[in-house]
Amino acid sequence: MDISISKLPWWGQLGAFVLLGGLSIYGFYNFYVADVAAELALKESHLTSLRADINKGVATARRLGEFQAQVTELEHRLDALKNVLPEQKDVADTLRRIQGLATQSNLSLLRFTPAAPKQQPLYLEVPYQLIADGSFHNLALFFDRVSKFPRIINVGDISIAAKPRQDANSTITATLTATTFVLQEAGGRGGRGAPPAR
Repeated sequence: MDISISKLPWWGQLGAFVLLGGLSIYGFYNFYVADVAAELALKESHLTSLRADINKGVATARRLGEFQAQVTELEHRLDALKNVLPEQKDVADTLRRIQGLATQSNLSLLRFTPAAPKQQPLYLEVPYQLIADGSFHNLALFFDRVSKFPRIINVGDISIAAKPRQDANSTITATLTATTFVLQEAGGRGGRGAPPAR
């Protein structure tokens, strides 16, 4: 059977060309344009995501000065907190500070004995046994000064005895435990803890 387009009437020839053109366009779209369009949509989506990341980075960069100021402020606060809860034990410094508070309160420290430290999850309790000589009023002044001291010092186990021989500035002998705290790095230790309130 011999099929020739030239033997068809003009409207048949036109229909055949339209049909062939439509099939060509359909094949071109399905085998080439659809893949390119999908790849283009994926790249546009990726580009949108990158632009969002860039905008976030630019917004963060604009706030860099603010962040640096916050870091500086937090470092100052950390330094202040290290005075309250230092990172290392220093018996000589503690003795000097407690002796200074006692002297300001007109108390005489007769004995200052470090006791065994007690490990807690995040800090170390460092107790000191003290024997002080003075008056009730001076002992109360000492407690007041300890409560206002920047470093945490807890006072407990207080025992007060009247002296057999008294004078104006020496009426009692007080035995007490002054406990300081040393910050420990959490490291591998689990658990949370904080030094008790004064």
